[in-house]
Amino acid sequence: MDVPRLLEAASLLVPEESATENDLTVNDVWEHFTPDEWEVALGLLEELGDGHPLPLSFWRALATAAEQMRLERSAAWCHWRCYEAQHGVIRADLTLRPARHARRQTPFSGAGILRPMWNIGPRTPTGEPDLYVAGLWVEFAPFMEPGALATVRLAPLTPSNWTHLRPGQAITMHEDRTVAGTAVVQDVQRPSAPAAP
Repeated sequence: MDVPRLLEAASLLVPEESATENDLTVNDVWEHFTPDEWEVALGLLEELGDGHPLPLSFWRALATAAEQMRLERSAAWCHWRCYEAQHGVIRADLTLRPARHARRQTPFSGAGILRPMWNIGPRTPTGEPDLYVAGLWVEFAPFMEPGALATVRLAPLTPSNWTHLRPGQAITMHEDRTVAGTAVVQDVQRPSAPAAP
């Protein structure tokens, strides 16, 4: 399938009736279905997904279109949203420890590459924190520096271990046994599609 057909197919999955008067709509996106503006159309479709949960097929079509246009970050974001459509969304405000107090001395990519461990509450039989792995996407920033504060999205390796999280709950990030950062859960949403087997 070619890029325009992928974008067109994705745009048809967005419910027009769910848009408010200030929201982008499919009609806004259709204005950019020319070869010179496919990247703009893709970006607008990605933004439509921020307001309302959209189906897995929407994000898969956008991911394929982004890959065909060789837009690596957009493709990674759309694949991330595929994961969220299947497993749900966890958003938190993360504050990293400053470099002088932490193992991390350099910024890390905000595009879902880092997969740190998290203390989300449960303990091991010996009473130690039981740490769970989750990928981390930094919203609206290409990277995150030591000492910074940002809203992040988490993609747990084992989503069933994270179902107890609630907004306002504090969790800690670990890259080794020490605390690398502290996060406060802002939003937990159930998946919009059943998880793939």
